[in-house]
Amino acid sequence: MQDSDTTAPVFLGLGAGPGVGLAVARCFARDGYSIALATRFAEEAEPLAKDLRESGFTADGLGVDLADPDDVTRLVTEVGERYGRIDVLHFNPSIFREADPLQLTVAELVADFTIGAAALLPAVQAAKAYFPKGARVLVTGSAAADKPWNRAASLGVQKAAVRNLVISLDTTLAPEGVRAVAVQVNGVLDSGKFTRERVAEALYAAAIRPDAEWTPHVAFDG
Repeated sequence: MQDSDTTAPVFLGLGAGPGVGLAVARCFARDGYSIALATRFAEEAEPLAKDLRESGFTADGLGVDLADPDDVTRLVTEVGERYGRIDVLHFNPSIFREADPLQLTVAELVADFTIGAAALLPAVQAAKAYFPKGARVLVTGSAAADKPWNRAASLGVQKAAVRNLVISLDTTLAPEGVRAVAVQVNGVLDSGKFTRERVAEALYAAAIRPDAEWTPHVAFDG
C-alpha cells in the first residue's frame, strides 16, 4: 500500500471492477476519500487504483477471495488498521452464471451466493471496529432481485438475498450512527440512461444522505 493520509475518510470497495466499482470510487475520491479497491487478485485491482492515482487521488489495489470469509476478514482488517477507519464499505460483487433452475446445481448456487451476498457478513463484521459514526455500507443492487432472468437464476438469488441482508444490517447498525443501503439498478448497465457514471452517481447520492432521510433501499430507474 502507498503512504496514506490517516485523517482522510476511507472508501473500501469489494468486488471492484472497471465499471461501476471504479466509477463509485471516483465519486468518493473527488470528495477527498482515500480509496482501497479489492478484486480477486491484487494485480487485477492495481490498474484500477493506478487510474485514480493518475487523476491525483490516493488509491491502493488489493486482493481478496470473497469466497473465503477468513480472507475477507483479513483484507478488511488490514485496511482498517492501515488507515485507522473505514467510512464507506462498498459491496459490489455479483456472479453471472448462465444456468436456469433445471441446470443450476446446489454447489453452484451456494458458491455464487457466497460471493454475491454472504461475503457481506464477514466484511461488515470486520469493518465494524473501524466504522466512525456516520459510516456507510453501500451495496450495488439489481432489478434481478425482483425480476430474475431464469437463464441466470443464481443472480436473482444473490441480489434478493443481499437486499434483505442490508435491511437487517441497517437496523442493527443504526443505533451506532452507521447506516446501510442497497441501491437497486433497474436497468441494463451501460445502456440508455444507465451509464456507469449515472449509476455511480446514484449510489454516491444514496450513501451521503443524512440519517433523517435514510432508507435502506433506493431504486435507481435512470
